[in-house]
Amino acid sequence: MAVPRKSPRQQRSRETWEAILEAAAQLFQRHGYAATTTNKVAERAGVSIGSLYQYVPNKDALLTALAQRHLRAAGEELRRFLDVAAERRLGLRPLVAGLVATAAAPHGERPGAHRLLFDQTPRVPALVAELRAFEREIAVALGGHLRRLGLGGSDPEGLALLAVQGIEAQLHGAVLDPPPRDPAAGDGDAADGRAAPDGRTATSAAERPAAETASAASTIPPPSLDAVIDLWVRALDVPSSATP
Repeated sequence: MAVPRKSPRQQRSRETWEAILEAAAQLFQRHGYAATTTNKVAERAGVSIGSLYQYVPNKDALLTALAQRHLRAAGEELRRFLDVAAERRLGLRPLVAGLVATAAAPHGERPGAHRLLFDQTPRVPALVAELRAFEREIAVALGGHLRRLGLGGSDPEGLALLAVQGIEAQLHGAVLDPPPRDPAAGDGDAADGRAAPDGRTATSAAERPAAETASAASTIPPPSLDAVIDLWVRALDVPSSATP
């Protein structure tokens, strides 16, 4: 079984669960899947192995739980950005640039752990269903922006869904098989996967002007983001064919 046993309800249980997940993320990032054990996760989290097994039956279930946490956190950031985009009535390019940068930012946090999540997380039905529902939700919101801009052809939401799925796939590619980087370039905290002290990257895309969001992509080289942005600006720049 590759799913968590239970969802904690009490504050103390939630804190224990978060400590377990954080410990697992740190160990997967530093040591990889094979070298990380549930005993090591429990030790790092400061809990007994028996306590850990109250929440998950095995290491695969930890990966599934981390994938769920990643998906939900990414969803919150994207919802926040799209709300801000609606308030500011962004045009197509800043809208796409902000969407890409917001989606890219989590990929740069602990890239080793992120690659592990992408490569080895069990494709359990509940997780796949949650991912598909998330994609549809974001696509509906993006489709609404396209309608506002008079774009999206005859099916703005359908085109938006292609964009959401395509952007995510391309960003995964930029992380899992990135182009060579200049060895002389300096690496800051984001380059080695460290988050800000409050657990987030420096500032969320929703808190910055959309034109500045491309800098939020952490370890993904800017040219890769520019290519993704240009591609989807062109793909979405289809005049609406809806009947007035």
